[in-house]
Amino acid sequence: MAKNRFQELASVRPMARFIGVSVRDLLITAGPMVLITLIVIVIAYLFVRPAPPDTITITSGPAGSNFQLTAQKYQKILARNGVKLKVLPSEGSLDNLRKLANPKVQVDIGFVQSGVSEGMNLDRLVSLGSMFHLPLALFYRAEAPARTLAELNGKRLAIGPEGSGTHALALVLLKANGIQPGGATQLLNISGDEASQSLLDGKIDAAFLMGDSATPPVMRKLLWTPGIRLMDFPQADAYSRRFPYLVKLDLPMGGFDFGKNVPPQDIHLIGPTVELVARHTLHPALSDLLIEAAREVHGKATLMQHAGEFPAPLEHEFPLSSDARHFYSSGRKDFLYSVLPFEWASLVNRTLVVFVPIVVLLIPGLKLVPALYNWRVRSRIYRWYGLLIAIERAILANPSPDERAELLKRLDDIELEVNKMKMPLAFAENLYVLRDHIKFVSDRYRRDAEGC
Repeated sequence: MAKNRFQELASVRPMARFIGVSVRDLLITAGPMVLITLIVIVIAYLFVRPAPPDTITITSGPAGSNFQLTAQKYQKILARNGVKLKVLPSEGSLDNLRKLANPKVQVDIGFVQSGVSEGMNLDRLVSLGSMFHLPLALFYRAEAPARTLAELNGKRLAIGPEGSGTHALALVLLKANGIQPGGATQLLNISGDEASQSLLDGKIDAAFLMGDSATPPVMRKLLWTPGIRLMDFPQADAYSRRFPYLVKLDLPMGGFDFGKNVPPQDIHLIGPTVELVARHTLHPALSDLLIEAAREVHGKATLMQHAGEFPAPLEHEFPLSSDARHFYSSGRKDFLYSVLPFEWASLVNRTLVVFVPIVVLLIPGLKLVPALYNWRVRSRIYRWYGLLIAIERAILANPSPDERAELLKRLDDIELEVNKMKMPLAFAENLYVLRDHIKFVSDRYRRDAEGC
């Protein structure tokens, strides 16, 4: 019987230290540390941006345009890395820039040719680099070659739809040659198939075409049509100096067909450079991934560029993002994304943003909880000792009989309150010692009062 009683007590003893533990005290003690850890995790998600989104949107160009075809190539490359790229049609460069500058439009990146940003707010836009040259192809119908744009005065010209880079550049070049809207020259906001067919049918005299507003098949059809000429710009050097966003481009003799020698001589062209423009909130890992895709798409040699010439960290109207600058000079910024597949690196980063604050803050903080809890419980006992000492000092100061009676009554009240206290069993000894001390002080000064 005694043995069973002993075993029962032994089984209860390990739990005794937890009996009477105040949940409120534990919450007050550990709560701030848990709250701080949660705040750090939230801040990490908001500002550290540990994991990139798996879907982004690019504003490209009209259906079938070079801009849209290029965006679709990006789409396939990003899909290999688990990122979905939504390709949003647009009118062209100017339309792309307006969408990027408008926070209400859900786009992340877009192709924008240099020279179309005048009067627009570019504060929240950055460049991921120059991607390719965009030669201006001016096709016209004439028996003899034209030498300057001024010769088009009074003609019917297709200058591309509003919102396209073609339209914006055509107006600038025509104005430099004394041709403006409202004059003798008829300016039509058409491009692509419509402009091409109108030129073939003799309804217009010339058409400005670029990659953001025309398809490659349209360009090829006009190049091979008798009676349609591609404008040679002898003043290309002057244009590139007058307008810094334009570059001189040479289409070499025989570039389209060596056997038929098409074109029969070098043709001087002009054109802007196309940049991949992004909002400043673009995740660094996606910036790296996009530049890698750009290298795969634009890094090869073409008639207008040498191998490896693009993409390039060239700045025009848009500042090069710090992430892009780092990538061009040193490669990937994030170590995990440089050694792991994109999807795995994203998962690890997402895990770290929760795991690191727990390891750095919560675990060490929770180790302090027992000491803080002990201090909190003991402080409740020490508070009564403070009152007890204060009353004892007041009694020793020789108070009047009424004041002494009031002080002794306060001792009784303290004893009553202490007897009601709930303490964990680990602190029972401290509680009983406090009760003994209260009783000792009360008895001593009551005897003194009776002796008086």
